[in-house]
Amino acid sequence: MDLHPRPNAGRAKPWAFPAPERGALPNGLTVLRCDRPGQQVVAVEVCLDAPLDAEPEGLDGVATIMARALSEGTDKLSAEEFAAELERCGATLDAHADHPGVRVSLEVPVRRLPKALGLVADALRAPAFALSEVERLVRNRLDEIPHETANPGRRAAKQLSRELFPASLRMSRPRQGTEETVARIDAAGVRAFYEAHVRPATATVVVVGDLAGIDVDQVLAETLGAWTGDAGTPRPVPAVTADDAGRVVIVDRPGAVQTQLLIGRVGPDRHDRVWPAQVLGTYCLGGTLTSRLDRVLREEKGYTYGVRAFGQVLRSSADGTGASLLAISGSVDTESTGPALDDLWKVLRTLAAEGLTDAERDVAVQNLVGVAPLKYETAASVAGTLADQVEQHLPDDFQARLYARLAETGTVEATAAAVAAFPVDRLVTVLVGDASRIKEPVEALGIGPVAVAGG
Repeated sequence: MDLHPRPNAGRAKPWAFPAPERGALPNGLTVLRCDRPGQQVVAVEVCLDAPLDAEPEGLDGVATIMARALSEGTDKLSAEEFAAELERCGATLDAHADHPGVRVSLEVPVRRLPKALGLVADALRAPAFALSEVERLVRNRLDEIPHETANPGRRAAKQLSRELFPASLRMSRPRQGTEETVARIDAAGVRAFYEAHVRPATATVVVVGDLAGIDVDQVLAETLGAWTGDAGTPRPVPAVTADDAGRVVIVDRPGAVQTQLLIGRVGPDRHDRVWPAQVLGTYCLGGTLTSRLDRVLREEKGYTYGVRAFGQVLRSSADGTGASLLAISGSVDTESTGPALDDLWKVLRTLAAEGLTDAERDVAVQNLVGVAPLKYETAASVAGTLADQVEQHLPDDFQARLYARLAETGTVEATAAAVAAFPVDRLVTVLVGDASRIKEPVEALGIGPVAVAGG
């Protein structure tokens, strides 16, 4: 039997997060492009400066309806015709609204980029916002809300936002609006929000893929370059304030067999120098199946299928006055709610008293830094991260420098950041479960005053 010789491994090449090329179109649109040889599916992200805190009072959710309506027809095409043209391009188009702004995302084979980008340009330049389409989108959104309320994880997130932030701050309320506010939205309100906030001078487009065979400058000039608008006026950004005094809120779900846990507080955004150490320390605490929380609550105690700790940027600004949500989430069976919380607090207290181990730190660095080349194999993953950096007012090389800083972070620094992120006396705990069965054992833990809210 003749066997092929065993292939020899090649020399490892150094990897860094791709560096984009930055430019601008005459209409003021900022352009970030990143050539990724071999990526025949191009990813495009358009970041619009239309944040949730710009929504008119009483119209929470209008940014979401506007984002969804961008693909529902233009001055040239009906909603059905627009969808058909996208299909002919083999493209997918999505849009969503969040605290930083509205994001429009396109993926398309590179040879059809000019056509697909023309459709996106038309959607941004002259959306139809037809009365019938906006009414349909409003009805769809109203149908979604009861399902979200019935989901324990979504319900916990809604309650935590309400607890952390004052009612006057947009962050305290559901991102996509409530039944009351969404029901008020009409085509005129959607168009007014569009006209007030969507313009090329305050927008950025990110293009990532194999761009070698295409004249990107010409394609952009002929599509998004035809989009016009004024420069707009600077909009004041409200300061982020939060109340993270230690307490427990139970969202009552009589008869629930599980309790959803969401424990959180507000922390710094990614401009803060502590961010890399915080990422590393949080990962050691609850970033994967082998992290401390899972090792105790899942492997040793069998309370849960998994508990995660994470940091999520809510809103960022160049002066560092933004905010992130630092949280621990998971679910346990109802009878284990008290014991699980008790052991979770013991993990946090042990972390503060004894710190992380060098082995934990080394595994976390290997997982976070070592798998980065795989994480960014697709054009969409690179484009999404570059768009995040744009929305968070970060330099173009932030992600590349982050991995270097993670590798340089020591065990003591990571421990200090994790302890500061999750202090045992400054955590707001939201429990979605049967209050009649979990209130008493939770009160006995002494982790803060316990209140019950309706489900």
